[in-house]
Amino acid sequence: MDVAILGCGHVGLELGRQLESRGHRAIGVRRSESGLEAIDEAGFEPVQADITDVDALAAVPEVDAIVFAASSGGRGAEAAREVYVEGLKTAIDAFGERETPPERLVYTSSTGVHGDHDGDWVDEESLLEPTTDKTEVLAEAERIALERPTEHGYDGTVARYAGLYGPSRYRLERYLEGPVTEGYLNMVHRDDAAGSVRYLLEENLARGEVVQVVDDEPVDKWDFADWLAEQCGLEAPPKQTKAERLADDDLSEAAQRRILTSKRCSNDRLRDLGYEFAYPTFRAGYRDAIDDYCN
Repeated sequence: MDVAILGCGHVGLELGRQLESRGHRAIGVRRSESGLEAIDEAGFEPVQADITDVDALAAVPEVDAIVFAASSGGRGAEAAREVYVEGLKTAIDAFGERETPPERLVYTSSTGVHGDHDGDWVDEESLLEPTTDKTEVLAEAERIALERPTEHGYDGTVARYAGLYGPSRYRLERYLEGPVTEGYLNMVHRDDAAGSVRYLLEENLARGEVVQVVDDEPVDKWDFADWLAEQCGLEAPPKQTKAERLADDDLSEAAQRRILTSKRCSNDRLRDLGYEFAYPTFRAGYRDAIDDYCN
């Protein structure tokens, strides 16, 4: 199987490594020349191309599947729209109009599209209520990913990621030092974020569907912080309620909405499809980080 990973960053690099290790061909696509070195070092084929440019995408060879894993770089809604909506449309059409189009697309989204559910469980069938301009863009992109490929005769899948963590991205200090604001954490280790997409491609699953990619145990932030402190032999960090955090004057409107958003994301669908997690919960996923930080 030949797979083009469009926007080959933190997760994309791991996906490419996993695909190559299992005998597939991975092609990592980055806009900047500087990003190509990381792909080459990861052991698979780099291609320089801007995913928002039809002519540039011609440099990407024929593939069986495309994974749209681009990032807007943490910028605002307009930048997000340029990448996740316009860039996604461009890529879907550019590959779909080829003499040999791909068989499928996987678009990596975010559980942020759910909005606030007051701590209740959400799954793939739950109503989407995005609370920021950026998450509204992501919800629109999900619809595009499921509908637009069919115009060209191939299928789309949405892999809806929870909060990513993993090598070099643990932010232990934030939870060990505090103050920690109340709420839930929905997380998935980078290796499972990549592994789940690799699994759906290899097993030819979830065509035309949304699949939430989140580990087995959404966790209360205060409980998580206390667990980290206990593992490190430290005192529990200070805590604050949402009301206390919202009383600060330095919060943007988007930050306020994020604080008020609460939900627990179910991975029942991914489990039912047969995916086995390398890191089923934070207890396994944070082990290396704890050992490095606290010992």
